[in-house]
Parts: sequence; structure tokens; C-alpha cells
Amino acid sequence: MSPSSLQNVGNRFYDFVCLWLLPAGMLSLLGALFFLPDRSLHHKLYYGLFSIPTLLALCVRPSALKPLLREPLLWLFLLFAGYAVLSLAWSPSPTEADNLIKRPLHTLMLFLGTGLMLRYRPEALKALFLGAALLALVATLRDLSTFVLTYQPGSRLIGAGALDNPLLSSHLFGFFGVYWLWMAVNSKRALTVALCTAAFAVMFAAVVATGSRTPLVAMTLAVNWIALLCLDRRSIPLFLAAPVFIVLVLLVDPQLITARGDSYRFEIWHTTWELFLQHPLIGHGYDAPLSIDVGVGYPFSEPHSFAMGVLYYVGILGMLPWLGMLGYALYSGWKYRRHPALQMATALLVFGIGAGLTEGGGILSRPKEHWFLLWIPLALIAGLNVARRGGRLVAATRHTLTPAQVQALRQGAKVIEEDGLGPKVLLLQDGSFLKLFRARPWYTAGSFYPYARRFVRNSQQLALEGIATPQVVELLNYADGSQGVRYLPLAGRTVRQALQACPALAERQALVGRLGQFIGRLHQQGVYFRSLHLGNVLLLDNGEFGLIDLADMRLLPSPLSAELRQRNLRHMQRYDEDRHWLFEENVQALLEGYDLSANRSMSRAVRQKVQLSHGVQR
Repeated sequence: MSPSSLQNVGNRFYDFVCLWLLPAGMLSLLGALFFLPDRSLHHKLYYGLFSIPTLLALCVRPSALKPLLREPLLWLFLLFAGYAVLSLAWSPSPTEADNLIKRPLHTLMLFLGTGLMLRYRPEALKALFLGAALLALVATLRDLSTFVLTYQPGSRLIGAGALDNPLLSSHLFGFFGVYWLWMAVNSKRALTVALCTAAFAVMFAAVVATGSRTPLVAMTLAVNWIALLCLDRRSIPLFLAAPVFIVLVLLVDPQLITARGDSYRFEIWHTTWELFLQHPLIGHGYDAPLSIDVGVGYPFSEPHSFAMGVLYYVGILGMLPWLGMLGYALYSGWKYRRHPALQMATALLVFGIGAGLTEGGGILSRPKEHWFLLWIPLALIAGLNVARRGGRLVAATRHTLTPAQVQALRQGAKVIEEDGLGPKVLLLQDGSFLKLFRARPWYTAGSFYPYARRFVRNSQQLALEGIATPQVVELLNYADGSQGVRYLPLAGRTVRQALQACPALAERQALVGRLGQFIGRLHQQGVYFRSLHLGNVLLLDNGEFGLIDLADMRLLPSPLSAELRQRNLRHMQRYDEDRHWLFEENVQALLEGYDLSANRSMSRAVRQKVQLSHGVQR
């Protein structure tokens, strides 16, 4: 196999992992615990669908590490995990040192794989979490109904599947409860808000049924964090929710809070603290045994606090990067709170921090319930930061317009494009353009990931790649669910207009040759522009090319395959005039220009296809 063929195979494998396999692995990581018979299958699913594919993808393309390593959260995790592994040198002799080292490696793959997935396909996160949350909702309804039918006084709800403990079950119920609450707060449609609120009520009822109190505190912290991020009229009921709930519990059933006392937490923490003071700086070591006897007839093997566990195992030196991860993650969520996905991820982290106050202790473990409290939210925040730096998260200013503001905006505007339903593109009085995107049915992809946001994201990403696009001013939301993008136009004219104005064949050939070089560059940069035609490519006043009408576009991790290149060129033949200029009169100039930018093997494949389709002499 030739080097170019090997490279093409590697590109296709890398794309498959980043675009398809890692999302499938993330979905299984989030939702499979509710249905699998034991955790070992959950481990294997994660290793096979996420951890190992991430490692293989990075082996195929080591350069993909560079943008990931710009994320401070990743470096803080490497410091924490590296010090934990180093602590094996002074901890009791490990019987399974290789297994202990694998755990931080698999956690590292969670950070790296999430970064790869969100760098190339951030829009998948919404679908993945909704899918996992629906699975969790179905499983929780099943578990709650069984619990109600078999209830005995004093019993506590334990989730089915791989869940075997009421407290650990409450972590997952609370995790997805926070997600549903965030969805309700951020949804615009009344029906969606009602459905998400009902889903939150189910998950909250499940947390209460477990009899675990710490997740209730954690959910309160998460609710207040969401309220702070919104800080508008939606925040008022969120701030009031926790006090109202506490008052109701004290009035109706105070034993829900007081019945089980402190569950020996203070005795456990006191003993752990005394052990920590024996080696406060370096800790006892990553695998150090812990046995705490509080006089109940059996020892506790965990400090029941993530923070106390970090102090015991890796001491103050290990605690510093651990606190650094939490602090930087919350800072990212606050600073970039205009990004809804970061709002969600940091709300889940706040829930995890609250739940970890009285639970957990193992600092690095295999995939299990504790991952939902710390590692999954941290990996999401790290991956979203990677996507944000790469222009993959929509960063435009958002405004919701009142009818009066809509009328004022359109006053004196000139209709540039319209269809049977009304205007689609308007030229406003200030010289900017307004492109309108009508609301789509809730079950369509256009509703799930609106075309207005795609337009903005594609504009940002292409600008980072050095490709001229309209500069987005703001993203507008309308009361009826439709959206608009206001942008500044590029200075130039369409290539179609430029070719119509060319008086001589030689000038048209020169322009088509340069256009072919530009198209080859797009394909090498992984830009698959479905709406590619001569009306959507501009010849700018500076002689360069630019793109408009950007909503229908995919930005792939690797150069396009031969099939996608050929399909993209077929798109340009939909208009008779375009086909004549590009594939009849000036086809050789087009192919020669394409050869200058495209990979040799891909250029050869495209040339052969075009020559075969149009009977061009070689």
C-alpha cells in the first residue's frame, strides 16, 4: 500500500473515531449503568468504545494533541495523576501496580477523547446528553414504580442495573436531575419547559426515595449556581426553591433530614484527619490501605469525602492540582457562561462537588458512579474549552427581540431574498445584512441544532482557518422561535457575476483556475460546503475568495475523501451557467488549479472522475 493510501486510511479511521465512535462511547458511559447487570461490563464498554479508540486516534495523528495540550485543566490533571502514580514509590508495596497505573491512563483518555469529540462535533453533546437523560428517566420511572409497589417502612430506593447502593444510585439520579433542571431553565417553548420540569421532578423524587441527604444539598448548590449564571427573572424561583423545600420537609416529615443522624461522618473524618497529619505534605500513597473503626462492628475503607481522600492519599502536594482543577473549571463556567453547554457542565460539577462533601474518597478509580461527580464534568469542561478556542462554540452576542424591536430593526430595510413565506435576507439601514431562519418542528435536526447557530459557528471556524466569511454581529431570537443572524457583508461580488463580466476567454480561464485552487484548499481543510455554487463564492475586492450562506456546511477533522470531493463538485453543476463555465469551457483550468492545492492522490481521483463524466481529453 502506498504512503498516500495509508494516509487516507488513517484519515478515515481518525474521522470515524472522532465523529462516531467517541459519541457512542460517551453515550454508553452516561447511560449504560442503569441497564447493565454489573460494573465490569460498563468498564469494558468504556474501554472499547472510548478509551482505546482515543489512544489509537492519537497514535494515528499525534499532531491532534497540540490543541488539547493548550487546555490548563488537562495539565492540572496530568500533575495530579502524575503525582498520584509517583506516590506508589512510598506507599505500601502494590500487588497490582500495573492496574493502578491503568486507572489514571483511562481517566486521561476521558479528557483527551472528550476534547477530540467536542473539537470536531460539539453539536453532538446536546443529543448525547438528551439521549442519556431519557434513558435515565425511563430507568428511574421503572425503579420508582417498583419501589412504590414493594415499599416497606424504612426501605431505601436502589437503582436497578449495575447500581447496588442507595447513595451511589442517588448520584446518578441527582446528576440527571440537574441536567433536566438546566434544560427547563434554558428552554424557550412552554411545552419543553413543562416536560423538562416533569422529568426533573421524577429524578428529584428518586433522590428523596434513596434516603440520601447529601445529594439534596448538592442539588441545592447546583440550582443556585444555575440561578447565578442566568441572573434574571428566572433566577428568583430557583433561589427560593431550596428554602421552600426545606420548610416543607420540616413541616411534613422532618425525619427525612434528622432520622439517620450524621451516619458516623464526623468520626470518620476525625480519624482520617489524624492519619493525614502523619504525612501531611506527601500523603500515605495512592494505594495506601485505609481502615477506620468507629465502633459499629465493621471498619470503613473510605473517608466519605473526596477532599479528605485526596489529603490522605496524596497529601497537600496532590491537593493543590486537585483544587486547581475545580477552581479553573468553575472559573471557565463563570467567565464563558454565555455558552449554554458550559453552563450545563459547570452545574453538573457543582452538583458533584456538593455530593463529594460526604461521599467517596478513592482518588482515581475505574469508571463508576463517582465519575459522574468529578471526572465526567471536568472532562466536559476541558473539552468545551478546547472547542471554544477552536471556534466551535457559538460566541456571538444573543438578543431576544420584542415585536417593537423587530419592527424597528426592519424599518427601511431592503428585501434581498424571499420565498413564499416571506423575507429571508434583508439589507438593513446601517448596511448590515439580516438572514432569517424560521423555526423548525421540534423533532427535526433544525430545531435540535438551529441553522442560525450553525451559520455563526461555521463563520467563526472558517475565519480561524483563514477563509474569509461575513463577520457576525449578533444572533437574534424571535418570540415565535425563529432566529436571525445579523452580519457585515464582505466587500466583493459573486464569482458568477465576475465570470459574467469577463470579456475574454483567457480572463475566465485565469479566474476559474484560481477558483479551482481555492476549492482544493477547502477540501484539504476538511470543508464540505453542500451549498457550493458560484453564487455562494465571492471574489473579494482584494482578489481573494470568500464564502457566504454558511449554514449548510460540515467541517471535518481530515481532508475530504475522494467521494465527498466528487459529490461537492457535482453540487456546482446544478446551475446550467455554472456547469458551462466550470466543466465545459474552462474544465482544464479548474482541474489544474485544483491540483495546486489538493493532495496528489485525491487530485488524481477527482480529475479522473471529472474527465470521465464530461468526456474531457487527457
